[in-house]
Amino acid sequence: MTNNSNLTSHEHKREKGMNYSGILGGIYGMAFIGVVYYIQHATTFWAAVLGVFKALFWPAVLMYKLLELLKM
Repeated sequence: MTNNSNLTSHEHKREKGMNYSGILGGIYGMAFIGVVYYIQHATTFWAAVLGVFKALFWPAVLMYKLLELLKM
């Protein structure tokens, strides 16, 4: 057992087995889904390269459109 008084809050949570990946984990997951989708539908090499870039930005576009819809 370690001395808990010298641990920061983040280290204390890690020691207890708590994992907080936050919203970035969800965004990376959505980008991965996008990469798989765009590469499967690519017919050329350059279409696949473009698909990777699209996959990086589609979660942001999705959130923008969702917030735009909620603004009404």
